[in-house]
Parts: sequence; C-alpha cells; structure tokens
Amino acid sequence: MIERQTEITTTDGAMNTFVCHPERHGPHPIVMFYMDAPGIREELRDMARRLASVGYYVLLPNLYYRLGVEELGAFTGEAGLAVREKALGYMATLEIPKVMEDTDALLAFAATDDAASAGPFVCVGYCMSGQYAINAAARYPDRVVAAASIYGTRLVTEQPDSPHLAALRAKGEIYVACAEVDQWVPPEMAEQMKEALQDGGVNAEFEMYLGVEHGFVFPQRVAYNKPAAERHWERLFALFARGLR
Repeated sequence: MIERQTEITTTDGAMNTFVCHPERHGPHPIVMFYMDAPGIREELRDMARRLASVGYYVLLPNLYYRLGVEELGAFTGEAGLAVREKALGYMATLEIPKVMEDTDALLAFAATDDAASAGPFVCVGYCMSGQYAINAAARYPDRVVAAASIYGTRLVTEQPDSPHLAALRAKGEIYVACAEVDQWVPPEMAEQMKEALQDGGVNAEFEMYLGVEHGFVFPQRVAYNKPAAERHWERLFALFARGLR
C-alpha cells in the first residue's frame, strides 16, 4: 500500500490531504472520501486504507484547512465534550460551494498522479459530508458513477443545492443510509429524502438502519455497531463495483 500526506493547492490555500492506493496494477479509480464533523483522525485513515486495499485511489481531504486545524482529539468521554463543541463550530464554517471548489482541486491533483484513473470516480460522505458526496455527483454527472451519503445531515434544506434536489441532477447511482436513532436527521427529514429520490426517478437506494444511532460506522464511537457497520461496507463496495463495472 502506498500512502502519504500531501498539501493540495486550492483557491483558499493549501488543503492537507491523506492519499492512499495499492502499490500495483494502477491506475486506480478515485474514491472521494469526505470526512465527518470530528475531522481527520486515524479512525478515518484506517477506513481510507480499507477502501484502498480493494483497488481504489482514495483522497481524504481535511476540509477544515481554512481554519488551520486538523486533528481535533478524542470525540468521546468527558474530554470529548469540548471537542464536540469545536467540531460543531468548525462544521458551521463549511458551505457546499466551498467544498465543491475543494473537490475541483482534488481532481486536478489526481490528474497529475499516474496512480489515479482519469475516468469515472465515486464519492462517499459521512455525517456533515453526505451532502457533499451527493453534490459532487451533481457537479460531475458524467464522471461520478456512484455516491453514498452515510447518516448524512441536512438532507433537506431550502437551498438550491440541498441534497434532495442535487440528487435529481446526478446520473450516477445514489445510496442514502440513515440511522433510525439520529438527532441530526429526524424521521420526517429522512422520509422527505426518500420520497424525493422516489418521486424524482433517481437511480437510488434509501436504506434505514434500524436500531442503530448516528455514527454507527466508526469503531471509536459509543454508537459503533459492528453488524451495521459491516453491512455499510458491503453496500458501499457493491455500489462502487456496479458503477465502475
């Protein structure tokens, strides 16, 4: 496995990004991996490695680079309370247009690397970043063949780039996974998203993970649920394989 930390030039500065991919048999299809609110940490890098190990060129950018922060610290326990407060503040500084500009820069960087395929690519976003994965599919309809939002927040807003509207502009397959117990995505929002996908004729699957909480994929979270997390991996690998076949 090849992995490195690099800085990618954007219109707003230098975005530190974790890059990993197999050592052999490239070039490899790109996976745009958008972080969750607690930011870059070893837990996410391990997930990126799991994706890369089956043949992908994974880009995991630090979306908080404009603030000059990256590793926020533990998200659990008493010390995690302060980290959660910071994460909520940092998260509020992000906007879909900014992240889409960052995505442009990530693709420009990948175009200079022989290990990355110049063809179709896929996206996944967790928590705050589910909206970014879906918007990337809308921004690059002819290249994004699959995009996944895993317990993504702000699925339905009044903005024109709301995920429930952006999904209508995508050509690739969309997968939306929600947790049954999720303070960030109330049942009515999840149902609205499901109906928007169905009514819009989107090539999409909406799946409610019953009996689990927001954050169930991350091993270091109290909410971690191994069976649900492994199901998410099965769904993700199958989704990407279908799109890139």
